[in-house]
Amino acid sequence: MSHLTNITNKIVEIEELLTQVKSWKQNNEKIVFTNGCFDILHRGHVEYLAQAADFGSKLIIAVNSDASVKRQGKGDARPLQDEYSRTLLIAAFNFVAAVVLFDNDTPFDLINAIQPNVLIKGGDYDPKCTDKTNKKYIVGSDVVLANGGAVEVIQFVPGYSTSKIEDKIRSS
Repeated sequence: MSHLTNITNKIVEIEELLTQVKSWKQNNEKIVFTNGCFDILHRGHVEYLAQAADFGSKLIIAVNSDASVKRQGKGDARPLQDEYSRTLLIAAFNFVAAVVLFDNDTPFDLINAIQPNVLIKGGDYDPKCTDKTNKKYIVGSDVVLANGGAVEVIQFVPGYSTSKIEDKIRSS
């Protein structure tokens, strides 16, 4: 099988993902879940995702659809790359087991369906926050914790964000 086929096979629809997750759980794999836009991949993403993968044996990444990114209010130009390009780039990491696209404003439904062992978010979130209206609240943390899972936060690499890269490009 070609390398490109191996990469594209990691990009799955939710139904296929749920079948994979069931099999992984039967084999006692530790399922890790995170999500994001991943508009311009940079060092911060690589370090974040690699560290997330270390929390288990199967890393699932949910990528916001183009429409979902637009609704987040990140700016008229976002996303800079289309959803297929963003999922393909994420799937190219060898430590990623599966990539799924989601169109909702939050990944709650996915988290509820997958029931990961570990839910990971970046440093601007607080795993102890239980106020669902607070920007620091981790969507789905209640579901994961109620099922005996863990919620973890990985600190950002200082100076690396898509917004900062976008600003730097515009000011050049």
